[in-house]
Amino acid sequence: MDKLLVEAFALVREAAKRTLGYGHYDVQLLGGIALHKGYLAEMRTGEGKTLVSTAPAFLNALSGKGVHVVTVNDYLATRDSEWMGRIHRMLGLSVGCVVSGMSMDERKKAYACDITYVTNNELGFDYLRDNMATSRGGMVLRGLSYCIIDETDSVLIDEARTPLIISGPGDKVTKLYRLCDILARQMSRGEESEKFSKALAYAGGEVEESGDFIVDEDGQTAILTTEGVKKTEAFFGIENLADEENTDIRHHVILAIRAHYLMERDVDYIVRNGEVLIVDEFTGRVMEGRRYSDGLHQAIEAKEHVDVQSENLTMASVTFQNFFNKYDKKSGMTGTAYTERREFRETYGMDVIRIPTNRPVIRDDRPDLVFRTKDEKYGAVIREVLEAHGKNQPVLVGTASIEASELLSGMLKEEGIAHQVLNAKFDKEEAEIVEKAGEAGAVTIATNMAGRGTDIKLSAEAKEAGGLKVIGTERHESRRIDDQLRGRSGRQGDPGDSRFFLSLEDDLLRYNGNGRTAQILKGMAGKEGEPIRHRKLIPYVRRAQEKVELDHYGVRESLLEYDMVNDAQREAVYKRRMEIIMSGDVHGIALDVIRDVVIRKAWKAAWDDRKGGADYGRLASAVGHFTRKAVTEEAYPEKRRLDLVKHLADDVAGAYDAMVKAVGNPARFAQVERSICLRILDAAWIRYLADIEKLREVIHYQAIGMRNPVVEYRMEASRMFDKMLLSVEEDTAYVLAGLGGPGANAHTGAGADTNEDTDANPSAAADALDGPPAAQGPMAAHHTVPGQARPQQ
Repeated sequence: MDKLLVEAFALVREAAKRTLGYGHYDVQLLGGIALHKGYLAEMRTGEGKTLVSTAPAFLNALSGKGVHVVTVNDYLATRDSEWMGRIHRMLGLSVGCVVSGMSMDERKKAYACDITYVTNNELGFDYLRDNMATSRGGMVLRGLSYCIIDETDSVLIDEARTPLIISGPGDKVTKLYRLCDILARQMSRGEESEKFSKALAYAGGEVEESGDFIVDEDGQTAILTTEGVKKTEAFFGIENLADEENTDIRHHVILAIRAHYLMERDVDYIVRNGEVLIVDEFTGRVMEGRRYSDGLHQAIEAKEHVDVQSENLTMASVTFQNFFNKYDKKSGMTGTAYTERREFRETYGMDVIRIPTNRPVIRDDRPDLVFRTKDEKYGAVIREVLEAHGKNQPVLVGTASIEASELLSGMLKEEGIAHQVLNAKFDKEEAEIVEKAGEAGAVTIATNMAGRGTDIKLSAEAKEAGGLKVIGTERHESRRIDDQLRGRSGRQGDPGDSRFFLSLEDDLLRYNGNGRTAQILKGMAGKEGEPIRHRKLIPYVRRAQEKVELDHYGVRESLLEYDMVNDAQREAVYKRRMEIIMSGDVHGIALDVIRDVVIRKAWKAAWDDRKGGADYGRLASAVGHFTRKAVTEEAYPEKRRLDLVKHLADDVAGAYDAMVKAVGNPARFAQVERSICLRILDAAWIRYLADIEKLREVIHYQAIGMRNPVVEYRMEASRMFDKMLLSVEEDTAYVLAGLGGPGANAHTGAGADTNEDTDANPSAAADALDGPPAAQGPMAAHHTVPGQARPQQ
């Protein structure tokens, strides 16, 4: 590929000129080379990253393995596939696009193209769905060869704190959520005499409490006080909330409190058409299809008086870290990556390269203004907007929440200033609104980075008025988000300026700043409405941001540490599924499973060390289900343990093989065997995922005993996984053996008649060809297990 780089890039540049009317700048070609080499290219906003990706995408598509260009939303995937697709189609390549709502056939066709534009979520979910498919025809991806990730920091950093999860409905327990919501509304919030501390509790210290519960907003936790425990016990009519049988009540009460006091409407989520939708804290966009885990989403639904959905059962999950690391080669591009360069290198093996701008940046980044209160801050923001609007200068006001954007919108209406509001409630119109934000006199309010991926182009009149003015209404938890907001101004050498307005009441400073320093700074303020001027202000804000960034990095690092354990297991299960699906000899796989299980069970039960010989009673109990012959000394006279076990395994495998041949239609029967193997494996994997989630919830307590939770998790998860694999083999062998009909497990006693006909009974197996019956139990609706249920040991 490297040998073709010059010619390929030249072709793409020429094709762009002929189809779009403009070609690549030299710096864009440099960015393309970085992408081809597997780097993360940091390019300023407005440098044309969308065009940059075309050259490396074309070059790598020549391998015939397919290239995925990953974007952050459906609009960008559709726009870019149509816009940049003109270049690729002129050069003879096929271009596809995958967005939400597409059918499997449409997805398969799109992924079969040379270059596919797709969102990160759709791509990740398609990977998971492929590994839940029961046939090759049910898969849409054709491999993970090379990907170019647009807005890489958003995908690999911001969204990497939560895994992608495909879930199915679990038990519906909406009544408990409703009851706990009623109770939470009757409770009063209290305070503690000193900072809530686990260490203090472990040491046996006492804290004076008031109210029914205490909320720790910094740690996003809540705890019931003594009065709160009494009120809960009285409400539910129970004697002791701490009893094990009341664990669910205690858990749901805390969820209800968190929903009311830690989750804020129009900040953390919105309610649209009777549905609670999560708002991405970094982009301000609605996260379609995402739900809070552990029952928190249901608690919020109860709080908002909408339909409470069933609790979800995880069927498949993967983190973005482990998913994108499965590609043979990956690269990325974004406007802000350098501050996270260490994480990109350590987690993804990607080095960050800064690409110079095509023209010098002349934007004036002015120092922050910090006020005592939010009211003073917002007043100053409105005055700044009015001043700029009076000069016909376009203004972009960035907010951290929908609530703040609507508050400022109301204040601008009172001043008679026409403006546009861009937040998660109107995300479908975001591109159109952003494009108009550069017109003279335009005023736009946007949550965080809503409209990201769409350039703000200035009109000639706007440039004369001073270019785009960017106003940040508070510093964000990540410095990258601040840089992204500032970067909306000053593209391609345009004029512009930026400034952030803060207050000591902002969440960032209130929860992560130093309380003593905050009091000193408040005392330094002059008249009301005037900003605070002090040399400690800048480092104070910087330390608060660094603290949050470190906390978020810790969350991502912890998630990855745990998921690395799960990823190895996930790969083992998915590899086994693929072997079953793609094998041309699934009957051979079935025979091997039956033989292995019989050998393992027979070896444990076959020998009595005290007698120095075989124990036929124990042996019959262990393997009688599998054999059609009575397990007696006459039938199996071998004196050596190994010979006896081998004889048994050969008999069982031979009887199963004879049964299959007697049925006829081996191809059709292979489908039954494949279905049985897959369904039992899938059902066990789903149960394992549920168990491993519970393990994650309690493993942190190991730290109290000075043990490393991750090490303990790795050891326990390994033990649980090995146990699951054994159960899969045994369950599969039991069901397969059960296809022989009632006679298959008739000989379980040492004194059974040894002269009974041992010919295979194909009746049950023949019935299986007409369609396997559903398994009993909660998984039956989603995963059916054909044949006979395994008897209890």
